[in-house]
Amino acid sequence: MKRIVSYLPILLLLFSFETFGQTKSNLTLLDLFDLEYVSDPQISPDGSKIIYVRNFKDIMTDSDLSNLWMVNFDGSQNRPLTQGNQRDFMPRWSHDGSKIVFKSNMQDEKMKLFLMWLDTKETVALTNSAIAPGEVSWSADDKQLAFSMFVPKENKSTLLKIPTKPEGAKWNDAPIYIDQMIYRSDGAGYLKSGNTQIFTLGIDGGKPTQLTFSELNHGNPIWSKDGKSLIFSANLHEKHELEPLNSEVYQLTIADGKITPLTKRFGPDSNPVLSPDGSKIAYLGFDDRFQGYQVTKLYVMNADGTDSKILGGDLDRDIENIIWEGNGRGIYFQYGEHGDIKIGHVALTGKVRTITNGLGGLDLGRPYVVGQFTVSANNRFSYTLGGTEHPADLGTWGDGNTNRLTRVNEDLFNSRKIGSVEEIWWESSFDKRKVQGWIITPPDFDPNKKYPMILEIHGGPFTMYGKSFTYELQSMAAAGYVVLYTNPRGSTGYGEEFGNLIHHNYPSNDYDDLMSGVDAVIAKGYIDTKNLFVTGGSGGGVLTAWIIGKTDRFKAAVVAKPVINWYSHSLYADNPAFFTKYWFPGKPWEETENYMKRSPISLVGNVKTPTMLLTGESDFRTPIGESEQYYAALKLEEVETAMVRIPNASHGLVDKPSMLMSKVAAILSWFDHYKEKP
Repeated sequence: MKRIVSYLPILLLLFSFETFGQTKSNLTLLDLFDLEYVSDPQISPDGSKIIYVRNFKDIMTDSDLSNLWMVNFDGSQNRPLTQGNQRDFMPRWSHDGSKIVFKSNMQDEKMKLFLMWLDTKETVALTNSAIAPGEVSWSADDKQLAFSMFVPKENKSTLLKIPTKPEGAKWNDAPIYIDQMIYRSDGAGYLKSGNTQIFTLGIDGGKPTQLTFSELNHGNPIWSKDGKSLIFSANLHEKHELEPLNSEVYQLTIADGKITPLTKRFGPDSNPVLSPDGSKIAYLGFDDRFQGYQVTKLYVMNADGTDSKILGGDLDRDIENIIWEGNGRGIYFQYGEHGDIKIGHVALTGKVRTITNGLGGLDLGRPYVVGQFTVSANNRFSYTLGGTEHPADLGTWGDGNTNRLTRVNEDLFNSRKIGSVEEIWWESSFDKRKVQGWIITPPDFDPNKKYPMILEIHGGPFTMYGKSFTYELQSMAAAGYVVLYTNPRGSTGYGEEFGNLIHHNYPSNDYDDLMSGVDAVIAKGYIDTKNLFVTGGSGGGVLTAWIIGKTDRFKAAVVAKPVINWYSHSLYADNPAFFTKYWFPGKPWEETENYMKRSPISLVGNVKTPTMLLTGESDFRTPIGESEQYYAALKLEEVETAMVRIPNASHGLVDKPSMLMSKVAAILSWFDHYKEKP
């Protein structure tokens, strides 16, 4: 015993050196499988507890998994509610705070709706259907649930009269007859025949009761205060295929199934939320003017649909995620501004104020600013706390105090160095407008050295990059590149006028915004101008292809999931009625010159830059045929080019973790190959 004690100080010294003196290394591509994040934080009605989803990945099965955790508002007693290599998500509290429902595949491959009693943690499956319910709403007495769910049906509209095969004959599968405008969707593939209908279900289980039966899709329902009706949003108009945004808020009377429209203006009316006393409905929408970007506004009306009025109309930002204040005197919401997501409040009098900011961290790949929050009856908030240094953790706000309750990636970041992020603004060379961006420098950055640089461009185009951790761009910084990402004209978060600078004019002077940003970073003195690279996905792929058709300043380019030919894309992608109506002044055969002059294929004869094409083979938003066209054109022009196809991948390229990892690896491989060595 004495000998052990005598060595204890030395052992402690060695342990301390190994633990606290550990040498950190740069982020690796495989670290993606160790990254976790918090999502969907649901605060209890009394504000005492928070249930959240903890997301993680399994490297052996290439799967995204998640469990439910619960923590006290003060951060104590953080512990799992569910465990296992499964997907548990979408927890929703009962009004009395004693139970939750959530979705999970914990029992088998089916995604079921479960009920959990929080005092005992007993759990029971409420559904056993092959198709999972959508968003779930509790009735005011906590005895009933309402949800939407897809109901398949046999397609009897076929006009094909195919002879019946002889018994025992082995024929090819029968032809598929399609007569709908929207017959496939990115991420879902070719759509099965059927529609999303509304159901109710008692918490004692049993068979869900179907309440709607039309051949149209119905949105997620919420309960009226008296439990006699449901409120939902849908596009039930005759021209729903040709006018895809023209939805209304409806009331469904449970006793007789009668559906009554509560709104009637042309444009989207959606996301209805009932006031605490049941007398009013808040909802989102705008008067549709067929603009590329239209700011989403907040409205309030009486529960019967009368006296609709706009709230906070002077806030020139998109309003999302509306939640009534506990006393019914106002509404909380979130909005994006200058690369940040904030929680706001608007009183029924119209006065707007900001509660807090820093929401985000839900997109691990690129720095899109995506966040969530909930609020209790006593004005305590739980939200996804994001930042440039970490994905989403759990944050709280109450009585003016902000707290971070989790650090789910602390184990990984204790051994990894990540690049520093600096905000930058510059003036566009086109019209001197201010443009915002961010620079990521490599770990151990030395401003006296010269570094290769990557310009990375966001998609959308009507979306926003911001102050978020990004696995893709941090991996580029870890490989020794300075990375610039930015919000050129057309981005959200800067008002409707800025967003619509590219209305019927995309791509155009966003090119000047981006080139001015590159020049602003070069002016800092640490960029090797012989090693400039450019990449982007979706709308960023469009701009990347546009850029290399206008300049030779980049050493190499990766054009990811692009639109190359607007004529073919608008008719081949998954929503032709939207693209031709909102992004162009007419149909392709009516505006042929307009479609072509905005298509990167029109500039292919100018391209000299070595270019890689990268797209998912199951992408129906920017179908791989677009990449194939550009690949063939570049080959005909004898430009150094390659095409990378990601099998089974839809537009997001995140169906499996390995897809995201492979995308980044492909981009870095191409740039490293063409990078000029010192």
